[in-house]
Amino acid sequence: MTVITTIEDLRVLAQKRVPRMFYDYADSGSWTEGTYRANSADFQKIKLRQRVAVNMEGRTTATTMVGQQVAMPVAIAPTGLTGMQHADGEILAARAAAAFGIPFTLSTMSICSIEDVAAATRAPFWFQLYVMRDRDFIERLIDRAKAAGCSALVLTLDLQILGQRHKDLKNGLSAPPKLTIANIVNMMTKPRWCLGMAGTSRRQFGNIVGHVKGVENMGSLSEWTAKQFDPRLNWGDVEWIKKRWGGKLILKGIQDVEDARIAADSGADALIVSNHGGRQLDGAQSSIEALPAIAQAVGSRIEVHMDGGIRSGQDVLKAVALGARGTYIGRAFLYGLGAMGEAGVAKALEIIHKELDLTMAFCGRTRVELVDASILLPGTYPLP
Repeated sequence: MTVITTIEDLRVLAQKRVPRMFYDYADSGSWTEGTYRANSADFQKIKLRQRVAVNMEGRTTATTMVGQQVAMPVAIAPTGLTGMQHADGEILAARAAAAFGIPFTLSTMSICSIEDVAAATRAPFWFQLYVMRDRDFIERLIDRAKAAGCSALVLTLDLQILGQRHKDLKNGLSAPPKLTIANIVNMMTKPRWCLGMAGTSRRQFGNIVGHVKGVENMGSLSEWTAKQFDPRLNWGDVEWIKKRWGGKLILKGIQDVEDARIAADSGADALIVSNHGGRQLDGAQSSIEALPAIAQAVGSRIEVHMDGGIRSGQDVLKAVALGARGTYIGRAFLYGLGAMGEAGVAKALEIIHKELDLTMAFCGRTRVELVDASILLPGTYPLP
């Protein structure tokens, strides 16, 4: 039996157990995938200062994100098609996050619906919103998130149009998968996945199918989504959504200092420095490279979070040191989910937490809230 000690161990196992089109959907970027790779690689350039003879007792990784107590400065990022990595994947990941004491964010493009997750969990979760041309649908979606008790709305700003992801096109990505010869042959090698999917009815986009007039099956859904992502999205829409929602609002997809300043003026509670996991503009800065300048530019006017490339607790600590109040993991939890279901997500969180705690101690810190750039080796990290 393989001993799981790293996120990479979970990735390898997920690749064996998840059908190729869904594994590739999670583990890929747009065009050359240069930004996708840089998100992780740029963390490795940052070096830590080891300190000794410091009292390491009484350590805590607890903090807050948008006023919510969290066991560590980590939230589960919104990821589409999570329920295709493992049957009922969004429900399982939400349960694991709640048990660990961190937020779970449900994507608009999830397989399990808002109502599914709310019915199967106790802790409030966050909801991520894509803005569509059908504004009546968006208003209803916001109202459904309110009714489900969601405690924060994460508005994604960097997907007005879809970046080209070559692997998805070559694999013919769809949910549920089309029964082509290639897909059938591949799925036959993933018996655990097939057994799980046979035991659930959740195989389509639960927040959309049955909630939009004319969208009753995957054929019409594909046509609808191609037409519905709204390229006209602007800061005026942010104000409209903020008023409609009325609760904690987080803006996801900020990479530019000027956009960060606008976000700070918008009245939102937090922004997420993110390039959509390298899945939109290939050739953009890595998130960790963009973080320090944005954190300096907005100061304390808005809470700064960061997403992209995190595969370890050390990455979390480095992001915090460079100005992030919180971080998000997408692929790291998806690998755990695909590998081992709910237990795999819990394992991913356990790995990241242990690495965060031990690294913080080696750097001579006992409270994550007090971590700053002084734990990093000068000359190895990006400056504002």
